[in-house]
Amino acid sequence: MIKRLLVANRGEIAVRIVRACRESGIESVAVYSDADSHSPHVAAADRAVAIGPAPAAGSYLSIPRLIDAARSSGADAVHPGYGFLSENAAFAAACAGAGLAFVGPPAAVIARMGSKIDARRLASEAGVPVVPGETPEDQSDDGLRTAVDRVGLPALVKASAGGGGKGMRLVRDLRELDESIQAARREAVAAFGDGTLYVERLVEEPRHVEVQVFADDHGGIVHLFERDCSVQRRHQKVIEESPSPALTSRLRARITEAAVTATRAAQYRNAGTIEFLVDLNGGSGMPRPSAAGVPDAADEAPFYFLEMNTRLQVEHPVTEQVTGLDMVRAQLLVAAGERLPWTQAEVSHRGHAIEARIYAEDPAQGFLPQAGRLLLYREPRLPGVRVDSGVAEGGEVSIYYDPMIAKVIATAETRDLALARLAAALRAFPVLGLRTNIPFLLRVLEHPRFRKGAIDTGFLDREGAALAGATAGEIPDFVRAAALAHDQSESQSQSQSQSQFQSQSQSQSQSQSAIRNPQSAMASWDPWQP
Repeated sequence: MIKRLLVANRGEIAVRIVRACRESGIESVAVYSDADSHSPHVAAADRAVAIGPAPAAGSYLSIPRLIDAARSSGADAVHPGYGFLSENAAFAAACAGAGLAFVGPPAAVIARMGSKIDARRLASEAGVPVVPGETPEDQSDDGLRTAVDRVGLPALVKASAGGGGKGMRLVRDLRELDESIQAARREAVAAFGDGTLYVERLVEEPRHVEVQVFADDHGGIVHLFERDCSVQRRHQKVIEESPSPALTSRLRARITEAAVTATRAAQYRNAGTIEFLVDLNGGSGMPRPSAAGVPDAADEAPFYFLEMNTRLQVEHPVTEQVTGLDMVRAQLLVAAGERLPWTQAEVSHRGHAIEARIYAEDPAQGFLPQAGRLLLYREPRLPGVRVDSGVAEGGEVSIYYDPMIAKVIATAETRDLALARLAAALRAFPVLGLRTNIPFLLRVLEHPRFRKGAIDTGFLDREGAALAGATAGEIPDFVRAAALAHDQSESQSQSQSQSQFQSQSQSQSQSQSAIRNPQSAMASWDPWQP
């Protein structure tokens, strides 16, 4: 049994893990950089350890500092969360070497499945379909050109160690090939330290469907159904939902069975996700209509293994909402050597859940990340709505980390009602001090194709620019009043506690902040329009 857990992460996922520890009777240890000393995850934990400067390389990405923090705090286990070192085999190995239980798969499994080439090979040998492609032993430009010739166009040149679209280039014309190979290799080396590339045939306008899997040390393997992650921007997920509106019951059974097969072949342990591309009749984004008495054509739609994420996913709350299961608690049990708390027969799916990620960014300016103080931050409190966040009103959104500030998850009996609840929650989520993507998310939810479920992974590539366009809107009176009260309070506090010289210095500082974020979220509030 785990007695004291170090959470090697920050933000909302750290808060989520700390809550699971509290419910399980496990002491929690937070870590924090200089920029996070007053962050909610630090206050939520039973104890906290400083691990270094604000830049992640010297804190959240420093294996020696994290191991030292675990030792000094007396922790007997480490949860990596997602991002940072969560899929770093060296970190998992370092934890094992220090006698710490790692809440995740073994280091060897992380390394194997972290290589896109090795993962493809494993899936293929296990009988799980993979996208037609080739990994040339000759990694020269000539060797990759030959591979593209054999695979055919359009093709993707991809980094073996890649993820999130990094180190990947689409080739539709052979005249683009040389530049694409060199660009993919440069990006792969810069991002992952590994320039190994492979070639895949492009699946045109697919759905992106992932299956949540879980395995323990006793041979237990289950799936927790699927999530549809087709709403993506530059290969980064924006909205996730379950069940997928595009899968038939038969196709769902085929995909989940393939996911369990791949999990077993990988000798996996703990929570993981198998990602697939689903090819539904060449790009309509929805199953084909069937003639009377003929099985649905989508039942036999081809799907292809894409990759395995060897960690807890950002979008795991979607699965928790439709299954009623606590995935983080199950992670802790499995890491302690216990059996999975449920069998496949005990896992059921009910209703519909959909999640939107709230980012401090300006969609109208190319989704430019925002940094600064949250002058007003009020999470919605509505039936069927869950908010996972790691920020608080008055806190700072740092320039050093990912600008996601919250996830809003709506659950209901049907997809239409879940969409309505999510839209209502976003409209009741005022954030002032910096721009967010809330107006953009609402436009996505209101788009006719999205409402029909007739989308594919290229949906935002085609529609994103129009959806991100700036809009003008009125700010509710209570938001105006809150912002005015904040400004007055700040002004009074400064006049009472600072000298004239200090006031001038503060004014200069505020001017510099205004330059960094030239317009606050008050400039446009389309979400408040009926």
